[in-house]
Amino acid sequence: MISVDTIVQGVLLGGLYALFAAGLSLVFGVMRLVNLAHGDLIVLGAFLILVIVSALGLNPFLAALVAMPVMFCLGWGLQYVVLNRTLGDDILPPLLVTFGLSIVIQNALLEGFSADSRRIPVGGLEAASVDLGPVAVGVMPLLTFLSAVAVIVALNALFYGTALGRAFRATSDDPVTAGLMGVDPKRLFATATGIAMIVVTIAALYLGTRSNIDPTIGPARLIYAFEAVIIGGLGSFWGTLAGGVIIGVAQTLGAAINPEWQILAGHVAFLLVLLFRPRGLFPRAND
Repeated sequence: MISVDTIVQGVLLGGLYALFAAGLSLVFGVMRLVNLAHGDLIVLGAFLILVIVSALGLNPFLAALVAMPVMFCLGWGLQYVVLNRTLGDDILPPLLVTFGLSIVIQNALLEGFSADSRRIPVGGLEAASVDLGPVAVGVMPLLTFLSAVAVIVALNALFYGTALGRAFRATSDDPVTAGLMGVDPKRLFATATGIAMIVVTIAALYLGTRSNIDPTIGPARLIYAFEAVIIGGLGSFWGTLAGGVIIGVAQTLGAAINPEWQILAGHVAFLLVLLFRPRGLFPRAND
């Protein structure tokens, strides 16, 4: 039972990592942009939800709904005004700009909230659990995993079943030709980043309710997101979920052997996948 419980807890933890990575996967899949500020944007979203909860007294889930349009507008404006100017054949400008953005976000949050760790309160849900056959799982980890699956399903439906998704794929493949067909790549990229920020808000909700947050934890969340995206295959949404689950299971198995090995075990799993499948487990056919 201990091994079954360990694997189940790892799968549920992988749902959180998949949420961290889903927005990153969308942005990379559409515009091949590597956003080094992604983890800090998740932390920013968590603090925004915390402010809404504290100021308005809303339930955290309702506060996340309020935060989503704010984060969408932030992402849309950031991409349209700043990041679009960095796109091109050279990958260095986006890396430098998003690295600078990461530093700005961290210092702004430190200035506004100090270095003290905080948590988004969820009341009784924090300790609630449900029995799933031979194991008992927490309600919040289960909600996290179900939300991750719902996000992946929604992104796949958007990307492969809508006119907007076809425009995303066409612009990703050939932005010049897409522009000749009436698509405005700059606005489309801004829309993709806005949608990614909605996913970031969902990830921020579960990050802030399941663990303490402080302004400096963004880079660690970015590493988990990168590893999940690369394990799954760049641009593959279901691969991103699989990558998150692999990291989560590796971490819980490592912790079961020795608590000090938890983080290391996830990184080792990433390196092993990269060694045998350099393009990830489920790379897109056109990558």
